[in-house]
Amino acid sequence: MPKAAKTGIYRNLFAECGISEEEVNQKIADTFRTMFYGSEDERIFHLAGDDMGYMEDTGNHDARTEGMSYGMMMCVQLDKKEEFDRLWKWAKTYMYMEEGWNSGYFAWSCQTNGTKNAHGPAPDGEEFFAMALFFAGKRWGDGEGIFNYTAEAKKLLHTCVHKGENGTEGGPMWNPSNKLIEFVVGCGFSDPSYHLPHFYEKFAEYANEEDRAFWKEAAAASRAYLKKACHPVTGLNAEYAEYDGSPKVLSKDEIGMFGTRHDWFYSDSYRTIANIGLDYEWYGEDEELRAIADRQQKFFGETVADRPEQTYFVDGTVLDQPALHPVGLLATNAQASLAAKGPFAKEFVLKFWNTPLRTGDRRYYDNCLYMFALLALSGNYRAW
Repeated sequence: MPKAAKTGIYRNLFAECGISEEEVNQKIADTFRTMFYGSEDERIFHLAGDDMGYMEDTGNHDARTEGMSYGMMMCVQLDKKEEFDRLWKWAKTYMYMEEGWNSGYFAWSCQTNGTKNAHGPAPDGEEFFAMALFFAGKRWGDGEGIFNYTAEAKKLLHTCVHKGENGTEGGPMWNPSNKLIEFVVGCGFSDPSYHLPHFYEKFAEYANEEDRAFWKEAAAASRAYLKKACHPVTGLNAEYAEYDGSPKVLSKDEIGMFGTRHDWFYSDSYRTIANIGLDYEWYGEDEELRAIADRQQKFFGETVADRPEQTYFVDGTVLDQPALHPVGLLATNAQASLAAKGPFAKEFVLKFWNTPLRTGDRRYYDNCLYMFALLALSGNYRAW
């Protein structure tokens, strides 16, 4: 049966749970207003001058390509062109690297005044930038200069695939041999939550002609990888994982580069099941991926129902460390209901519906995942 990316028909799981369209639309509008124009202790979007703006990571007080590209995706889905253009101009003005080893990519972190904190990119930002730009071109049409959205997206994806060829500096963001996205360029391992096969399917339609076969292969490779990275019983995945899907245990040198351990189910990991849910809604015909959503919902709805906001090893071992982003965890488990068909699918949707946005310093990541779940579950996260 054709899925939403081909039919244009998207499920509204809130409606399936008896919630009215009016209530859903109001909740989406209120959530956007709070995140973008709420009080100082609510919003994460900030205006910058007459024509720019940025998304603040309120826990680290910086602007990241993750958040900037997330904000752009929210805006194109909600038909908020002014905010989209403000975010894109800020990213191109301050984050884009014109020269050096990482030229053509975006610096993953900047101070809120635009000063770069680092000169390395994060591939999850690039793939969201590209997808949001393609959708902007489809929804609003292309403009001039940096607002020729389609041309900008094609150029960025060309860099992601071909950088480092023919003796040029730098390297690609997708491993050329296995077609898997890397955690950072040249690191030799991946992050399961970076894998967006539903985006790669669209890239295979919209990217430069010579790269379209690559993106079809990348979509297939990512789906195969997710089956390896998600535990066969719990459905959980590690934050970082080897190319064979096993949790990545960092060496001493790597700990110096990437921080502490990442071989457990923790903050980055939450996004994986949400991505599986959205991939199934747009394109899904893979029952093995669908089963992963059921396994994870069963784990949180039954196995650890009394301790659903902790840190875990992928086999389900509970660690005495609270989840840093509990609202984000709930949101992604709810988004998994786009694929899940088990007894917990409706329960997680309703629990999410009755949960407010997070407040406080750590609200940025949680509330981004909240907005994406709200859009996806209402049928408003669309493949334009």
